[in-house]
Amino acid sequence: MSNLTLYELPGCPYCAKVTDAIKALDLEYESVEVPSSHAERDEVEAISGQTGVPVLVDEENGVDGMAESSDIVAYLEETYGDGAEA
Repeated sequence: MSNLTLYELPGCPYCAKVTDAIKALDLEYESVEVPSSHAERDEVEAISGQTGVPVLVDEENGVDGMAESSDIVAYLEETYGDGAEA
């Protein structure tokens, strides 16, 4: 069971950047597909304070709603990549 949850939208290049990193790190995650309309993204807004995607939640490490694909990829590599402490 994974503690990673990714709020994403199919076809979103920023989301694809994050899912590519997740797959490269061989991590399991739960994908939550958000509505295409920003006005309908109440759950994402409640978690991250904004309606853009991707948004990552990592319960095990206290990440409650990280936005920005580059920040998420850097976090994943630092936390779960080769340089991560065991």
